Amino acid sequence: MGRFTRDPELKFTQTDTPVTSFTLAVDRDFKNKETGERGADFIDCVAWRNTADFICDYFTKGSKA
Repeated sequence: MGRFTRDPELKFTQTDTPVTSFTLAVDRDFKNKETGERGADFIDCVAWRNTADFICDYFTKGSKA
């Protein structure tokens, strides 16, 4: 589970196939031993066709996924 780092943007390929790319920020479950802070991993994702349409319609920056 993570949060969108920016609004997803719907794009189309040359054959009119919908595609979107987005990044999820996922908090780590553990703290850094030295600083005591929790880190985050940033995961790049790509969605195609109906999934891309769905993501662009219902998710915005900060939404949980």
